[in-house]
Amino acid sequence: MTRKTKEIIIKYIFFLFSLVSIAVLGLIVFSLFREGLPIFGKVSVRDFLFGTEWYPTSDPPSFGIFPLIAGSLVVTVLATLIAVPLGLLTAVYISEIAPQGIREILKSVIELLAGLPSVVLGFFGMVIVAPWLQETFDLPTGLNVANASVILALMAIPTISSISEDALYAVPREFKEASYALGATKYETIVRVILPAALSGISTAVMLGMARAIGETMVVLMVAGGAAAVPQSLFDPVRPMPASIAAEMGETPFRSAHYQALFAIGIVLFCLTLAFNLIADYVSHKFRQAGSGTL
Repeated sequence: MTRKTKEIIIKYIFFLFSLVSIAVLGLIVFSLFREGLPIFGKVSVRDFLFGTEWYPTSDPPSFGIFPLIAGSLVVTVLATLIAVPLGLLTAVYISEIAPQGIREILKSVIELLAGLPSVVLGFFGMVIVAPWLQETFDLPTGLNVANASVILALMAIPTISSISEDALYAVPREFKEASYALGATKYETIVRVILPAALSGISTAVMLGMARAIGETMVVLMVAGGAAAVPQSLFDPVRPMPASIAAEMGETPFRSAHYQALFAIGIVLFCLTLAFNLIADYVSHKFRQAGSGTL
């Protein structure tokens, strides 16, 4: 067998694996839409998305998921506000400042945090964070928006830190040497040269961290409080969309309106996650072009 023949065989093997991945994703999306779209024959899209009452088992049922959407967005945004500074600063410290020994320790700790099962973090939020919030702020319950946001931030930090570190590490060494040659300090080099050059990868890291947070199920099921209501403060319990699907799907009659509504929630969640990924791709390409033009 010639070398060219081997390369052709390997090429088609990779192509076959790619087709399998696309086919599996296509089947999942098809199943999701097949089971979820029939609900819109019983309730309008507007009432479904912007209705404020989620009582799928009442008579007559109410299928308004706006409180669930609001809960998902609130905890995701707050988790991002916590995770982005911590994740980015950690990546900068590991990549540009930390000595070799400390760098290896921090990388191991971040990898360990990324490998923790979400149920362990949820248990930590229930047993440690919730009682502390309840006692410190004199709350009726510690299972609320603040608790869920903190735990989701802990889950998003490894993603943001790891991808940002790779982006910072990929900045050409010549950029740094040129900055130092012009008399810039280490701080000025990081802020004015390295971070702008790595902005494409950093923005992608942020978007993927947000997508990780909005799609997380177990943590929000355990520590968000489970109240299907629009939150009025950081200490109100909420029920994000993944938590509703996980909590209710097991007790829902097959192909009932409630069953179809849960799949429709999955469609909304799928569209939000897809939007995050498309935005990440767009921002990544935009900053990459801007960075190459500037530098």
